[in-house]
Amino acid sequence: MNISKKIVENDHWTEVIQPKKSVFSLNLREIWNYKDLIWIFVRRDIVSVYKQTVLGPLWFFLGPLFTVYTFVFVFNQIANISTDNVPAPLFYLAGTTLWNYFQACFTSTSNTFVSNANIFGKVYFPRMVSPISMVISNLLKFGIQLLMFFCFWIYYYSKSEINPNGYLLLLPLLIVLMGGMALGLGIIISSLTTKYRDLSYFIGFGITLLMYATPIIYPVSAIPEMYKPFVIYNPIAPIIETFRFSFTGAGYFSWSGLAYSSVFTIIVLLIGTLLFNKIERTFMDTV
Repeated sequence: MNISKKIVENDHWTEVIQPKKSVFSLNLREIWNYKDLIWIFVRRDIVSVYKQTVLGPLWFFLGPLFTVYTFVFVFNQIANISTDNVPAPLFYLAGTTLWNYFQACFTSTSNTFVSNANIFGKVYFPRMVSPISMVISNLLKFGIQLLMFFCFWIYYYSKSEINPNGYLLLLPLLIVLMGGMALGLGIIISSLTTKYRDLSYFIGFGITLLMYATPIIYPVSAIPEMYKPFVIYNPIAPIIETFRFSFTGAGYFSWSGLAYSSVFTIIVLLIGTLLFNKIERTFMDTV
């Protein structure tokens, strides 16, 4: 007894892990303290994706190119859908570049609890570190695709086929909004999936429907008036349209639409964080 008591007295713990007493105990400072772990996860995500592939990072270019020219053939050449006088490859690239970033972030974060159940059950760290690292790691893929978009954009700009404008300065805000919205929606779905596994089957179908409800393969001007509200009230639409308008001069820009997307992003981030924080305490009992 004396030995045990002496050992306890000599122990000085730097961290005491306790269950959170409230869903509002976000403890964002703790996430910052684990920033090194975030970068470890980011490196893991980047290396693991194309580690055993022959072409490796080239798939970051090839995937979007195949998609864009499929859109050009099907929707522009066959269906004859307008591109607002913007060269078709550039029009579709302007839509898919930001969309691909949103889709990648949403798909990866929406499976956070289930895909990391083994790690979460063995090691303690702030669980929010995992989805945050996924959003950051997808920035590399987005950066490569954005570089490809710039190459097309410079080519068509040199031919005077587009009219960019000063709204290009909003690009960092658009990226933050897309990443934040994907993170918020993703952790909401991830939290609900721990109890309702059927949601995991809906993700692929739902993301496809959302893409067609977003002006990616068609301009807003081509939408019949009776259907325009369904697209305009889509919070992703103002972001895509602002991106396209700033680089090509086609489409529309609305400060109110961008404000709507910003408010929506903040709300889903808040709801997602609170829900994630609540599920985090008991998810090992349901996963």
